[in-house]
Amino acid sequence: MTALLFSGQGSQYVGMAKDLAREFPQASAMLQNADAIMGFSLSTICFEGPAETLKETRYTQPALFVHEAILATLLHDRLPFHAVAGHSLGEYSALFAAGVLDFETALTLVKLRGELMFRAGEKQPGTMAAVVGLADEKVQEVCESLNKPDSADEIIVAANFNSPGQVVISGSADYLRANMAAFKQAGAKMVKELPVSGAFHSPLMASAKDELEKAIYQATVSDTMVDVYANALAKPLRKADDIRAALVQQLVAPVLWTQSLVAMREAGITTFYEMGPGNVLQGLVKRTVEGATIGGFDTAEQVKAL
Repeated sequence: MTALLFSGQGSQYVGMAKDLAREFPQASAMLQNADAIMGFSLSTICFEGPAETLKETRYTQPALFVHEAILATLLHDRLPFHAVAGHSLGEYSALFAAGVLDFETALTLVKLRGELMFRAGEKQPGTMAAVVGLADEKVQEVCESLNKPDSADEIIVAANFNSPGQVVISGSADYLRANMAAFKQAGAKMVKELPVSGAFHSPLMASAKDELEKAIYQATVSDTMVDVYANALAKPLRKADDIRAALVQQLVAPVLWTQSLVAMREAGITTFYEMGPGNVLQGLVKRTVEGATIGGFDTAEQVKAL
């Protein structure tokens, strides 16, 4: 059985989707539609950058979604699949691929999500850091010893469980930076701050939750015939109401990516294709699922080669 995986923030690059638009009229039409929905030329930011603009959350998220939605559309009839999952923002792309959200609905939600998360990051300065070479349980222990939920200035939580021994932490910017050494002292091989504009998947995103929740519950969300492995739960969902609740929870809850991959393997999935820029998710599968068949689609050349 096969699963399609969709990348999240950090995978973007200047020039993304440009060759797809040049080679496939359907891709060009989807980009034009995206520009109309966004109210500005998202395609120009994708094609030409600059990188500093593209990496702003409010632009990164829609850019990634559109690139991934184009790939899902171009390959839909040529790449049979049984399950989908997306890393953080990629969950919206996965829901589009599974027929849960149509293109306009998904992009409208992604646009709002990116804007709300960007604003939340300005309101409560936060950051994230990758912790490598430390057991997941140990990372959680250190976070729990440092986390002070009653103080917005002293938040540190585990945000992304990416693969065994690779966890991303999230929290108040100055406080997290001041305490990165605690993870090294606990045995981590490396602790590296990530170039992000907020403490994603943490309580510091709470100010974005209410408005996003309202939009998600007003949007048309469909049941699906394929399993959607939700970030917040690491288990398959098919019912629209369950998917809605998991999407809302995802904003402030950790991404259980390792657990999702393990659950997929236990369900009989052995082939994983990454849909979107780069190959980050392919690397995470390789480190998590023994003996998996792994591939990816990003460029027009790769689509044509199928």
